[in-house]
Amino acid sequence: MNLETKFCAPEAKGAALSISEGHEVSGYASLFGQPDQGGDVVEAGAYRASLAKIAARGGSVKMLWQHDPAQPIGVWEEVREDARGLWVKGRILTDVTRGREAAALLGVGAIDGLSIGYRTVRAHKDASGKRRLMELELWEISLVTFPMLPEARVAAKGDSPDAALLREMAGAFRSVRGLMTPDG
Repeated sequence: MNLETKFCAPEAKGAALSISEGHEVSGYASLFGQPDQGGDVVEAGAYRASLAKIAARGGSVKMLWQHDPAQPIGVWEEVREDARGLWVKGRILTDVTRGREAAALLGVGAIDGLSIGYRTVRAHKDASGKRRLMELELWEISLVTFPMLPEARVAAKGDSPDAALLREMAGAFRSVRGLMTPDG
């Protein structure tokens, strides 16, 4: 099986991933109709069958650190499609060492991306050469350093008295564009 990764960085237009007290995170892991830096476009409904299969077997989408299956850092409590994309809500587990590190890095804007780990079930190339992802088997959603989709970044929100400064620092980091991993 060929597992792919697709980085997404919720940023503008209400797509920001936020972290709040209790280390709850929420936002978009994927946006429909937005070409990423690799030329892929996820189509609306691409996750529908996969999410239904996961729910039917009582499973869950895993929350990982940088796509490393040996480093789960939390739980996604809600993963759903809406008109914009794949919306997620979960908790970073600070009882886990890497979870504490992830929460701290998110809080200051040093980490600000999401990335999905998936297998392509159905896709085609359009006239412009972009790969249109019609159906994906979703395996995991990771917190990552460099997202593939520039429109999807993480923002810190209200975690300390210096939250405004943290948001400014996160905004400065957002100017860095995503990079494709060798496997994705």
